[in-house]
Amino acid sequence: MTTQLQATTTLNNGVKMPWFGLGVFKVEEGPELVNAVQAAIRNGYRSIDTAAIYGNEEGVGQGIAQGLKETGISREELFVTSKVWNADLGYESTLAAFDLSLKKLGLDYLDLYLIHWPVAGKYKDAWRALEQLYKEGKVKAIGVSNFQIHHLQDLMQDAEIKPMINQVELHPRLTQKEIRDFCKQEGIQVEAWSPLMQGQLLDNPVLKEIAERHGKSIAQVILRWDLQHGIVTIPKSTKEHRIQENADVFNFELTAEDMEKIDALNENHRVGPDPDNFDF
Repeated sequence: MTTQLQATTTLNNGVKMPWFGLGVFKVEEGPELVNAVQAAIRNGYRSIDTAAIYGNEEGVGQGIAQGLKETGISREELFVTSKVWNADLGYESTLAAFDLSLKKLGLDYLDLYLIHWPVAGKYKDAWRALEQLYKEGKVKAIGVSNFQIHHLQDLMQDAEIKPMINQVELHPRLTQKEIRDFCKQEGIQVEAWSPLMQGQLLDNPVLKEIAERHGKSIAQVILRWDLQHGIVTIPKSTKEHRIQENADVFNFELTAEDMEKIDALNENHRVGPDPDNFDF
């Protein structure tokens, strides 16, 4: 089981990234956060995703340190992601933001660093900074978050290095098929944030029927759907039993018909901001 939880996808630069990880969006600094990260590592997770704007990088760093100590695994076995916030999207300011994130996390390097949102007129300078950090070996992979196809096309016109990841809101009500197809064609790995739609799908009748048939929870069915679509997924939870349950998705398989039924739930409905229309 654990070995499958540690299964990886190979990014376009050869770096291996776990398919499954822990997200910590909206989890505040404090013991609950530290314990959640430590519990995830204890239960076999090898990927942790945070961001500067979450204001919890220090707690994540403590959880990582404690998790490594408890399990005896090495830092190299973990995959840690953070993101540069909109206010810092300039060349120099992105480099400074990266250093601060690294310091808060208490790490020597990051596995993945992302531009959090495609702020018009700013993300290209930030990308140059990410390319620089990548060349210096301070980060193993670089990517973007919340980029639409046109943002990616615009970025790649001037980029020296192609993004390795595009992390977007993605769940059965927002299946992002066009972006997934484009990224596949370009060799960019898609990663889902808010894969469980912040709990809004947990009483959906279609998902309920599929879950009951497989003897699984709705959350497990959704996460399995991600994996079968080749999408990296990072469900958020702070409770250890839920952290364990979320990861218990490697011992069953959805049928082609199940997959189609879930795909058909798409309404292009977002719980987060629209990347083409946000003002922060």
